[in-house]
Amino acid sequence: MNKVTVRDLAEKFHWKVVVGEQEAFNRPVKVADTNRPGLELAGYFPDSMTKRLVIIGEKESKYIEEEMDQVSQRRAFEFLTSDETPAIVVCHEQPVPESLIDIAQRKNFPVFTTKVNTSQAIINVTNYLDEQLAESMIIHGELMRIFGVGVLITGRSGMGKSEIALELVKKGHQIIADDRVDCYHIHNGLIGRCPELLQGYMEMRGIGVIDVTRMYGVSSFSPQAQIRLHLVLEPFKDSVQYDRVGIEEKEYTEIFGVKILKQRIPVSSGRPMSTIIETAVTNYLLMQNGIDSAKEFEQRVISQIEKNKEEEDDA
Repeated sequence: MNKVTVRDLAEKFHWKVVVGEQEAFNRPVKVADTNRPGLELAGYFPDSMTKRLVIIGEKESKYIEEEMDQVSQRRAFEFLTSDETPAIVVCHEQPVPESLIDIAQRKNFPVFTTKVNTSQAIINVTNYLDEQLAESMIIHGELMRIFGVGVLITGRSGMGKSEIALELVKKGHQIIADDRVDCYHIHNGLIGRCPELLQGYMEMRGIGVIDVTRMYGVSSFSPQAQIRLHLVLEPFKDSVQYDRVGIEEKEYTEIFGVKILKQRIPVSSGRPMSTIIETAVTNYLLMQNGIDSAKEFEQRVISQIEKNKEEEDDA
């Protein structure tokens, strides 16, 4: 999880400083959400989310100006400028109450204004914080974009994952990350990225580190992809019964509560793994469009059995 400060938000969205010295802008932002303080302005403080960034819009500004006296304003702003609260942003160029300026100056509490309307400011902040404060983990494997689908390829060391990924790149697909995939839980999905230091590079045993973008063009690399399919490479074993038809119950990988389809693919000498992976991705796309070849084949077999049975009964 990245560390986000009030300064990061102010610089990102070009907020105008009303109150706050440099030290105040180092306040951390720990929650990817905002607070429109309607209840707090009305004098109700229990259960208030004090760790959220406070957004004051047109409605709040009119309520403060028309309905609140100086005593109630100061009581509310004393609470809203707590040590846990990152900052207060007044939207749509609404006037900042003098009582808020006075209290904020005394506490060195950051207060900003912005021309952006309230709803858009909230969307901008929450989307940015959702990405920056997202849960994350490191996964050992390859992340590719194949036919537009983010495909995570994992398997034990020495399975030839990098070599397979390079074959896929040569076929026109994109590499996102080689060996290390940084996985983030963003907007209820899984986003895979490559550390900035390693972007565009791959490690090939016996050759060393290669620059994929220079060798195969800038279109061979993508900075990130949503992970939608997980392929697990396993060494082929005669004693294992592999799925040959595809009608068995589907497996899923769960990361941060998000489930993605998992398929186990046996690897053996001579198997064209890049073609097999392309086939697996194409079959996944068909299933996403309601076309399940395995179920259609199963239904065809059942129909043939019933037809044979009817012919036997007639005979």
